[in-house]
Amino acid sequence: MFLEVKDIVKGFQSEHVVKALNFTLEANKTLSILGKSGCGKTTMLKTIAGLLDPDSGSIVLNGVHINDKKPSERNIVYLYQEDLLFPHLNIFENIAFGLRLKKLSNTVITERVNHMVKSLELEGQASKMPNQLSGGQRQRVSFGRAIITEPSLLLLDEPFGSLDAGTRKRMQVLFKKLTMEYQITSLFVTHDLKEAVLMGDKIGFMQKGRLKVYQSKNEFIKDPDTGVQHEIAFWDELKVNSEQN
Repeated sequence: MFLEVKDIVKGFQSEHVVKALNFTLEANKTLSILGKSGCGKTTMLKTIAGLLDPDSGSIVLNGVHINDKKPSERNIVYLYQEDLLFPHLNIFENIAFGLRLKKLSNTVITERVNHMVKSLELEGQASKMPNQLSGGQRQRVSFGRAIITEPSLLLLDEPFGSLDAGTRKRMQVLFKKLTMEYQITSLFVTHDLKEAVLMGDKIGFMQKGRLKVYQSKNEFIKDPDTGVQHEIAFWDELKVNSEQN
């Protein structure tokens, strides 16, 4: 397996926020993780990213134990709900930032960034500043900046949470396209049930610090804890009531 998380425990003072975290993920796949606020999702991501030290357990990425590696040495990118673009750099330079740190040639950088701008469907926007873009466009640039450096693992913490419904739907489609084109391995955390089903090759459900990863989407749907059955019942009842009226 490309990512192996074994028996990870993380607590603060006397409270265990993440409890016995165990899962694996194949390369070029997305594990979407559904969970309510406070269930431990963000703590889990920060521990994998190296922003927090686990109390126990191990993390293996592409065959390498990374527990003792600094965040900058893990080749993991963590994307927040906020786009966190550099306000003083235009879109081209925001996307190119990681490549410039790697000291690639201007020719290679220009070629890769121009291709990424096209993949992000932002043609004609490269010279604009972040404050000239919509929320959805800024999030696209944030994705581009993360993916262009070819990280081993992409961690997404409610990345579309601040977007309106229409923009969120377009970003979901774009993300699926980009993960396929750039062969991205990712963990996608969300509190949105529909989004969890749509985004993941595999699906997990987290509550009270414990993560359950399902063998299939059908198993996820049938588990009463996930809320899918309640959602289906709601829409079925609404449909019956509308037909009666």
